[in-house]
Amino acid sequence: MTIEENNTSTTNEEEKYIQVKGKTKLRRYDSLDLESSSVKGHHAHGSKEMSWGVILSLAFQSLGVIYGDIGTSPLYVFGSTFPNGIKDTNDILGVLSLIYYTITLLPLIKYVFIVLRANDNGKGGTFALYSLLCRNAKVGLLPSTQVEDQQVSNYQLQLPSHHLGLSLKLKNLLENSIVAKYILLVVTMLSTSLVIGDGVLTPSISVLSAVSGLKEASASTFTEGRVVWISVAILILLFSVQRFGTDKVGYSFAPIVSIWFIMNAGIGLYNFIKYDPTVIKAVNPWHIIEYFRRNGKDAWISLGGVVLCVTGTEALFADVGHFSVKSIQISMSAIVYPALMLTYSGQASFLRLHKDVVTDTFYKAIPGPLYWPMFVVAVLAAIIASQAMISGTFSIIQQSLALGCFPRVTIVHTSDTFEGQVYIPEVNYIIMIASVLVTLAFRTTEKIGNAYGIAVVFAETITSSFMILVMLVIWKKNIALVLLYICCIMSVELLYLTSVFYKFPHGGYFPIAFACLLLSVMYIWNYVYRKKYYYEVENKVSPETLREITSHSNFCRIPGMAIFYSELVHGIPPIFEHYLGNVPALQSVVVLASIKSLPISTVPPEERFLFRRVNPRELYVFRCVVRYGYTDGRNEVEPFERLLVERLKEFMMEDFWFQVRNNQVEQRQYDDIVETVEEPDHDYIRNSENEEETTKMNEEQELEKEMEVIEKASRDGIVHMMGESEIISGKGAGFGKRIVIDLAYNFIKRNLRQTDKTLDIPRKRLLKVGMTYEI
Repeated sequence: MTIEENNTSTTNEEEKYIQVKGKTKLRRYDSLDLESSSVKGHHAHGSKEMSWGVILSLAFQSLGVIYGDIGTSPLYVFGSTFPNGIKDTNDILGVLSLIYYTITLLPLIKYVFIVLRANDNGKGGTFALYSLLCRNAKVGLLPSTQVEDQQVSNYQLQLPSHHLGLSLKLKNLLENSIVAKYILLVVTMLSTSLVIGDGVLTPSISVLSAVSGLKEASASTFTEGRVVWISVAILILLFSVQRFGTDKVGYSFAPIVSIWFIMNAGIGLYNFIKYDPTVIKAVNPWHIIEYFRRNGKDAWISLGGVVLCVTGTEALFADVGHFSVKSIQISMSAIVYPALMLTYSGQASFLRLHKDVVTDTFYKAIPGPLYWPMFVVAVLAAIIASQAMISGTFSIIQQSLALGCFPRVTIVHTSDTFEGQVYIPEVNYIIMIASVLVTLAFRTTEKIGNAYGIAVVFAETITSSFMILVMLVIWKKNIALVLLYICCIMSVELLYLTSVFYKFPHGGYFPIAFACLLLSVMYIWNYVYRKKYYYEVENKVSPETLREITSHSNFCRIPGMAIFYSELVHGIPPIFEHYLGNVPALQSVVVLASIKSLPISTVPPEERFLFRRVNPRELYVFRCVVRYGYTDGRNEVEPFERLLVERLKEFMMEDFWFQVRNNQVEQRQYDDIVETVEEPDHDYIRNSENEEETTKMNEEQELEKEMEVIEKASRDGIVHMMGESEIISGKGAGFGKRIVIDLAYNFIKRNLRQTDKTLDIPRKRLLKVGMTYEI
């Protein structure tokens, strides 16, 4: 792109005419965050431009990543539902009917056709719902982009209606209540913590239940202890391959899961025809009522086992960023849902004649010649089942990290083709260790299932609560439709939630304790993050202060260029003033750089840098946002420096002519006023034309001088400066605040990656500037 083209685009996109004190002036929008969100080429997976070939490819991949968890639930559902055996064969019809309608209502209708529509620019999970609400209503406590919020949440343009009135009332209620804002943030973090807890429990229960099939082959050889250690070995292997990425793992696992669903559906159909085809009567929900009437409290307790048939549905939403809404809808409706219905129907048909083997229903129902092939596929499918929650965990941590709600970790984008496919090494190994410990501690699928149910249902109930707000505040749906959602879906989840909490003393305490620990870490990090951000905003350096500092007699400029890195996008951070106060010297050119990652594969070099000039102009101080896509390299320092200097010179050209045009507008306005008062003077017009030519020559000479300043500074050498702030509690802070900031936050920070290592800044030319923030 040429400089002239850049000038044209700048004129068209950034400049507007505004009235200031009766004068017409050019206006340039000064929101670097807004500009960084409008980079060309950003298309989420939900984009209409995605071809059917890509959609079908993603649908195939999703089989190997999303559905392993829900696909392996037949391994343990009936055994967990009837831990004390089956008293009445008609109870099988009641439980099968519960399974039919639970899978239909929750994974299919709720998630695939309702919740997936609430994705945030292709991203899923509870943080995506929270982000949507923050952009459509001012309910966020996080430092976000106000300009973007105003653009997205402009509902005043809609025609008045009853639905809009209710939406505005609820929106105003949320915006005006600080308690509601804190509740939304904490509940979001709690849901995220529960999903991460799912990522710990899913590998344990899936792998352990599959490997338990070895007991059927030889109970004396494969004891409980040996089964547990074989499961541990498989878990370690599973987490070790995560570094290859969802793309490769998905293509490797998808054929296996496809075989799993086909074999399960085939065996289910075989058992359904051979043993008792009358179980089809379970489509009648009356059998559910009869089941509760016969068993009372025991039926209610058994719901904790039934709900395990929908494990992994929260990961289905969290993993939408790895795939697309349409691809997930196709794979669920065409393959997964029919296969699950046939599998559970076949197991129920088998149990009608063999109710004494309910604890080992899955393996007992397999025809003899298919036992070992099915066992191998079951173990592989159980390994894959873990992939759904692991991938979902990576996705939601990436989102929470972007919103300042998770400590700094390494995000590795593993696909050049598909956005959103990430790997987080630190989190991967923490989950691996936790899964191994859970397997060794609980040892049986029944105990792990007690813990698993609470994590699954609690997270799904929180998602439904957010969906109600999304329907009313964002989608503005009729209140009757919202009530229908509450009655048909959320009421079912609440019923299941009461049942799983009954098992709290029998292992259900683990996901709650784990979630509370994660919630504490996330809230502490977010609390200090917000305090630090607002401290920098309140104490940012004004142009007047900068002018005063540089006007001191002991202040001097030294040759060279300095790139000063900070987190503050708008304005000059206070740590820069702290540096000047202690070192009264500054390079001839200073660039205040803020590194920002965008959710796109690559940023064109000509669009990577966004500059603004800081007044007074003679200081040659610039603000800059450096934007990267997730496949762009950041470790080539010299090309980065060279590109920055080139783009800075292009910006100076644009900015210089912008100022010239602004002056011309004022001059034309003055000339128009003169012409209306006085008669036209032809000599004056001729002199003006001569003055314009002289002025143009002077302007070009002035521009050449400014460009030479940049050239000379880059030749004299570039030094990198980085602000390292230490956060401590302020004077008079309470005991609790001191514990949170001085102990907890600083302990977490000390054990994380440092910023200079993340950016790969050359250490020989790196100068760290320390400052203590008292908050």
